[in-house]
Amino acid sequence: MSQVADGGLVELLDAQVRELVRHEGVDPQRDAAVVRRIAESVVRAHDERSLTGAVPPLLEPRAMVGELVARVAGFGPLQPLLDDPEVEEIWINDPARVFAARHGRHELTNLMLTASQVTELVERMLKASGRRLDRSTPFVDATMPGGHRLHVVLDGISRGFAAVNIRKFSLRAARLADLVELGTLTAPAAAFLEASVRAGLNLLIAGGTHTGKTTLLNCLAAAIPGGERVISAEEVWELRFAHPDWVALQTRQSGLEGTGEVTLRDLVKESLRMRPSRIIVGEVRAAECLDLLLALNSGIPGMCTLHANSGREALVKMCTLPLLAGENIGSRFVVPTVAASVDLVVHLALDPHGGRRVEEIVAVPGRVEGEVIETAVVFERVGGELRRSTGMPPRPERYQRVGVDVHALLAGSR
Repeated sequence: MSQVADGGLVELLDAQVRELVRHEGVDPQRDAAVVRRIAESVVRAHDERSLTGAVPPLLEPRAMVGELVARVAGFGPLQPLLDDPEVEEIWINDPARVFAARHGRHELTNLMLTASQVTELVERMLKASGRRLDRSTPFVDATMPGGHRLHVVLDGISRGFAAVNIRKFSLRAARLADLVELGTLTAPAAAFLEASVRAGLNLLIAGGTHTGKTTLLNCLAAAIPGGERVISAEEVWELRFAHPDWVALQTRQSGLEGTGEVTLRDLVKESLRMRPSRIIVGEVRAAECLDLLLALNSGIPGMCTLHANSGREALVKMCTLPLLAGENIGSRFVVPTVAASVDLVVHLALDPHGGRRVEEIVAVPGRVEGEVIETAVVFERVGGELRRSTGMPPRPERYQRVGVDVHALLAGSR
């Protein structure tokens, strides 16, 4: 058995590293490189002492350094899963049941934790985010160092133990061309979507959990012209795209006094005061949908994501969520507003092998018949291939304004 697995030796070196970290006033979460330097010095000193026979030798010094860094600056037993590029998501149902998802499929790992380890890990994960978890706030969303998204449900709401989900941030695609290489969509569909973003159309990205909605939103946002000012609003920061004039906003929990909460509705309203050329909402779930619709209807282009099983269902949900804003909001106002505000719906789904695929791109001409919004399919997946359909996007004049002949562009897609 290697000394890395020898609990006593690991604990001894761990204590030495922690003592030096405290002595130097290092923040382990922010200065992982300094922690690594300290761990290397401790392991090197141990190796030198082992030559005299005073302490047992280390068979794997490099592995020991990694173990110490994971314990002090990382997230202990979970760090190998966080470092594995193939792992997309990690969740803990109870300390003895830790799952990991790879390529859209999940499996039970052989990792066995204790309840105290889970509590310590959650506290460490939340430390950098400034968010808290207690009886008054029994669930929390937060961003971990590295951009991973953390969701925790406290014991008492979750039966038996705290339930932990970590959705890893991995930048596999930064532009639409990257999604073409990954097989998420075709080159003609990517060219059409990029032209639509440049033209200032309003896009709704819909799909189920972990189908790649945020990744697609990032790639679409990367196509926004550099001269425009972008304001984004999210529950936790997940958007990552390159743009010279971009302000990212995030919601905030209420404090211990029950005050100071900043909701997604607040952020959407606030973004309108910040001279936006574009508004991006990470995910629309509730009454903030009304505020986004009002912004889009006022002429400010925007994009957002939404959980839905098809393009049609996404539009129905967009018509339903604003009703949560109050009794004075009715479908007679909402339905035509959605029809006039949303231009394109892009629907994603997982294929049988766990791959993320664009299933359809639906245009919204703006017409309503009997409270049903008319749609036209621009691209749809047929026989496993995303193909050009007969539909045309609305607002052709906006394409002309940016020098795009959308009819010619789509004619070349057949």
